[in-house]
Amino acid sequence: MSKLFSSIFLLVILITVPNLLSAQRNPAKGADEAFSKQQYSLAIDKYKKAYTKVKKNKEEKNRITAQLAECYRLTGNYKRASTSYKRLIKNEWAKRNPEIRLHYANMLKILGDYDEAIAQYNSYAERVPEDSRGRKGAETTALIEQWIENPSKYEITNVKKINSREADFAPAYTTDNYNEIVFTSTREGASGKETDNWTGLNFSDLFLAKIDRKGEWSEPVLFDNTENINSTGNEGAAMFNSKFNTIYFTRCPNDEQKESGCQIYKARRTGRAWGKPEMVDIATIDTMSTIGQPTVSEGELVIYFSANRRNGLGGKDIWVAYRDSKSDAFGRPMNLGEVINTPGNEMFPFLRNDTTLFFASDGHGGMGGLDIFVTTIDTAGNWGEPRNLKYPMNSSFDDFGIVFHPTDEYGFLSSNRKGSRGEEDVWHFIEPPLRFTLSGTIKDDRTLMYVSNASVQLVGSSGLSVTTRTNDEGFYSFGESQLEPNTMYEVLVAKALYFNERATFTTVGVEFSKDFIKDFSLIPIPAEPIPLPEILYDLAKWDLKPQYQDSLQGLIQTLRDNPNIVVELAAHTDSRDSHEKNDILSQRRAQSVVDYLIIRGIEPGRLVAKGYGERVPLTLKKDVIRDGFPFTEGTTFDEVYIESLTSNSEKEAAHQLNRRTEFRVLRKDYVPQSTNIDLTTINIAINPDDNAIVFTEAPGTGTYVSTCIINGYNEEFAFDKTADAVISLDKALDLLKWGAISKEDFEGDPERVLANNTIADRAIINIKEINIANKKVENVKIKVSHKLKYGLVYGDRLMKQFGKYSYNTKTHKLTIE
Repeated sequence: MSKLFSSIFLLVILITVPNLLSAQRNPAKGADEAFSKQQYSLAIDKYKKAYTKVKKNKEEKNRITAQLAECYRLTGNYKRASTSYKRLIKNEWAKRNPEIRLHYANMLKILGDYDEAIAQYNSYAERVPEDSRGRKGAETTALIEQWIENPSKYEITNVKKINSREADFAPAYTTDNYNEIVFTSTREGASGKETDNWTGLNFSDLFLAKIDRKGEWSEPVLFDNTENINSTGNEGAAMFNSKFNTIYFTRCPNDEQKESGCQIYKARRTGRAWGKPEMVDIATIDTMSTIGQPTVSEGELVIYFSANRRNGLGGKDIWVAYRDSKSDAFGRPMNLGEVINTPGNEMFPFLRNDTTLFFASDGHGGMGGLDIFVTTIDTAGNWGEPRNLKYPMNSSFDDFGIVFHPTDEYGFLSSNRKGSRGEEDVWHFIEPPLRFTLSGTIKDDRTLMYVSNASVQLVGSSGLSVTTRTNDEGFYSFGESQLEPNTMYEVLVAKALYFNERATFTTVGVEFSKDFIKDFSLIPIPAEPIPLPEILYDLAKWDLKPQYQDSLQGLIQTLRDNPNIVVELAAHTDSRDSHEKNDILSQRRAQSVVDYLIIRGIEPGRLVAKGYGERVPLTLKKDVIRDGFPFTEGTTFDEVYIESLTSNSEKEAAHQLNRRTEFRVLRKDYVPQSTNIDLTTINIAINPDDNAIVFTEAPGTGTYVSTCIINGYNEEFAFDKTADAVISLDKALDLLKWGAISKEDFEGDPERVLANNTIADRAIINIKEINIANKKVENVKIKVSHKLKYGLVYGDRLMKQFGKYSYNTKTHKLTIE
């Protein structure tokens, strides 16, 4: 643990003159006294001298080594601490003191020796299984490299302008402009002129720094020049109330004439001046208590702090106290319990928006030293399992003392990680705004040449629809202003004389800015017919067999991707019958394909069935082998050629090649008769096989709004848990106009329900089918309302028919199981 973490908990004890005779009999007595007073820097020097005087006493040498290891650990000298712990394990001192292995593992982790650290954590866990620090230490150490390789979305920078060569930590915002911070520092210029024997540094004071509009920090100055706040002792770990007119901070007096601990003080600001601080009144807390690092709720009725109190769970724990009004004293502190606190140390709590608690801990496992964790409280008042903020918010060193802007994802933290200027530094963190771009090139699939002036349309689930065109190099792009987080996108590419292409991508769940690349190859529309995969019919039959329906899936997708093309479906027979019979048979076969495509949702006006009988024999475009017989490019399978073949098997293979179904594009100017796709409100499933869909929160109301397919039409719906399924008058009229519903779908007498060219209020419509994500509900009764704000409103009763559903406000996904 770093030097300054516990400096605000320094127990200042009346200084006495050492007994020189006793010290001569016990060379380490002076060191032990300094250690007991937590004056670890002073104790190190004394233990070193004592060690040279007990060469023949192996037990005492080990004890002094153990004390030195603790001093080094508590003052941040990790290499020397590691060396001392290793020596103690070798000397078998750890058999009686197994926690030596835990401390050794912690030092190894900080120093980056992860494999040996895991071994020592496991060794400690075997010896002390009831202490979860061994198990958690091993588990989280194994994840460190993975966390570093996959960092979180935050960016961390050292605030060099305000940091010194000493210790600077525990920042807090001082104004509602959030352009000024107060922090704890032991730099030159502090009020106390003496040296703190615990740290070997100056006593700490509160300092102030401000950032201007250009992003430049001012030179830090003492927070209060009147010495009302800063004193000759230690001041630190401050925080302000929500109005920024009251400061709460920790003070550890430096009075050699009496014993004292560390307490929480507060002071009010009147104008620009701060009043005299007074100790915060907390039941059972007095001047001998050692507590600190306060954080208070917005109404100042709840206070959290860190302390090593009786009935705690180990080292320093986080405690909470309550009061009924700001004029009352806080009640008796309560420990936050085992979910938060561990046998290790939990310190520097920070309460955000009254429901989220950040704190530093070395007992929950992590990257090394103190790590920052976050937990949230539920409606029953229970804190959730703490979550490690991982890299880069945490490092292999000590990370603590975090503060957030109340609404935006940025703030400050304290760390002695690599790159720090002093003992500890103030670091700034921010979740940078997500920025996305899309670009790509479009080529001719046949020639691999760039396609210029192609139309590229970007359609988002947020309602966005923008179009651009490719340049002479076939390049297109969409900028940062056109792409948004948590959005599904579809890219539609069109060019005259080419088949359309499309692709999808998503920014849902993407935590980092990204430049998406989508390249396309456009296939030219050929003038000649395009053969379909083989479709076989029974002799003299034209029914399309189910096993060959899959052969048409590619054509169906092509027609869906190109809604403006009209195609001819051409069927051909062999020559073994009369022209008349073959013409009829081929026409029926072509029509059977058309009928199947219509069933699959292709508009009849886009399909032309044509039977060519035996009149257009096949001419090969490339070499083909059929049933073991080779046929060369350019061969035309007319009767003369087939009769020239030597064997009946070879002739039969030629006849099979002549029996074929083809399609060709007749034109590309078809206008759909009606469409149920509104490109401005299109919703794209997060994954075609997924059971989730994106939703948004309506501004002002927070109402969840998502999309569904109602009788084949994409529509938005709002969620109101207590409501029945309701549809607005305008939306019901739209569905009626589009043909999605008809008069037969209304309950009651249609003449009365649909009188006066409108729909009666509270009319009931029977909806055949509603789809949300990949879930479907049939035969839904929905009520018409003339006063409805949204087009559609679904409540809990209807949503449960789809399955178990949940709205995740972090990912903005509605999931139905």
